[in-house]
Amino acid sequence: MDETLAMLDDAGTARVALSPLRRELLARLREPASAAGLAEALGVPRQKIGYHLRVLEKAGLIGAVSTRKRRGFTETLFEARSGAWLIDPMLLVPAGADAAGKQDRFAAAHLVRTAAGIVRDVSRMQEAAADEGSRLLTFTVEADVAFARPSDIECFAARVADALAAIAADFASPGEARRYRVTIAGHPAAATREPPAIN
Repeated sequence: MDETLAMLDDAGTARVALSPLRRELLARLREPASAAGLAEALGVPRQKIGYHLRVLEKAGLIGAVSTRKRRGFTETLFEARSGAWLIDPMLLVPAGADAAGKQDRFAAAHLVRTAAGIVRDVSRMQEAAADEGSRLLTFTVEADVAFARPSDIECFAARVADALAAIAADFASPGEARRYRVTIAGHPAAATREPPAIN
């Protein structure tokens, strides 16, 4: 099975994968299995499992990998095409939705759309690199900061923008150099929950 994270950028394929039973089948098909084996493990009629396997195969989410003889019958073993899938977050973004507030670096909606675009683009490039047998070179830089006043956020963003522009100018080499997109985003840190006490 391919261990890469595959992007589902077709709404129909995403709908196929989201059915609870099909999600369970995809999870179990990280290892090859037959309709009969899955039916027995899940306590679901074999005919029902067979139907859902055909739907998953038609959508390209699973594939037949081998056959075997069992109790006088030939069983087909299926396996998931990927270790995990990611639904393209841009599937649900209406056309032209990015126009309003596109220049507002402080708009939460713009941050969400930008992050969704990163998820989509990097996932597609990662799949392409895996198909070529190469590694996609990326980097992530993170830091925790604290702001006492809303005006501090504006000051911080302005300083980061100036620093990034100065650094980017040193790496603006034309020609055969591979272009990279650098995005810096900030959002309130998610509250963390303390683990429950063990008595």
